[in-house]
Amino acid sequence: MKLATPSFFLLFSRALFSGVLFFSLTPLAFSSPATGLPASPVSIGGVFQVFFGLAVVLATVALVAWLLKRLAPGHVSAGGALKLVGGIAVGPKERVVVVEIGDTWLVLGVAPGQVTALHQLPRVESDVTEGAPSSPRFADWLGVVMKRRGVDEK
Repeated sequence: MKLATPSFFLLFSRALFSGVLFFSLTPLAFSSPATGLPASPVSIGGVFQVFFGLAVVLATVALVAWLLKRLAPGHVSAGGALKLVGGIAVGPKERVVVVEIGDTWLVLGVAPGQVTALHQLPRVESDVTEGAPSSPRFADWLGVVMKRRGVDEK
């Protein structure tokens, strides 16, 4: 005769029944005998702790959203026709940007609700920072390191 082991469903239902029974009888065990009223399982400190935790989580979400909005580049080009060459903030809400359209660079003043063309330049072929040393590309650096370590490139 083979003994059947208890199934997961049977064990789960027993645990659930035990939990419901325990939590339904807990207020009776901690009730105040002098007044006959059950003691409240919720305290002011517990409520404060929950609301404080909620406030911390909401503040963290708001901070992360603000940082992502503030620090993320988020430059969307119009099908490759526009390219943002550079820009600088000249005020809390004002920027001067250089936009490349074909072979022309436009210097634009951008303010809330207004974009003003400041100047039009022919496209400059060289890098804007001519005096700065150019940094090697990551792909080139990775190739050198892989060759040095003897990793086969495919």
